[in-house]
Amino acid sequence: MMTTANKLTLLRMALIPVFLGVLYAGFPGSRCVALAIFIIASLTDLLDGYIARHYNQITNFGKFMDPLADKVLVMAAMCYFVEIGRMPGWALAVVLLREFAVSGMRLVAVEQGRVIAAGWSGKVKTAATMVCLCLMLAVGAPGSAPDYVALLSTVMIVATTVYSGAEYFYKNRDVFRNVD
Repeated sequence: MMTTANKLTLLRMALIPVFLGVLYAGFPGSRCVALAIFIIASLTDLLDGYIARHYNQITNFGKFMDPLADKVLVMAAMCYFVEIGRMPGWALAVVLLREFAVSGMRLVAVEQGRVIAAGWSGKVKTAATMVCLCLMLAVGAPGSAPDYVALLSTVMIVATTVYSGAEYFYKNRDVFRNVD
């Protein structure tokens, strides 16, 4: 059975290619339309989580797809900003490294019969990243110099990413004690 929460997660996934298509179309006002799409997609993340918890619609599908949809949405926007020169590639690499490392740690934990829930700092990281990406879409033209919004947004994204990753590994460091 497809729950309302899962439908919202699927909507977020469906909005990602629409978001990118509008960005790359480059018609007058395309960035504003893309921003609106990104905001709607980001809000589905809040809404699907609330609905899943409040109405007991937590499913294995949702546990897998919800964080995946978040990551794909964020990575799509960050790739765009790297491509147009508003974000350095190393910032995207830091975010990707954190996501792969956390996913790897979760796989090790599953092998030990543990499930590691998302931490508060990870939720803050996701929210801060989505807000910063919205700001980057809303303010400043590609190639504008100096682009303080992009610089400050990149610093915030990297800082929250590094902090949440470090906290995640510190709190769950025992996962690696019994690894062969």
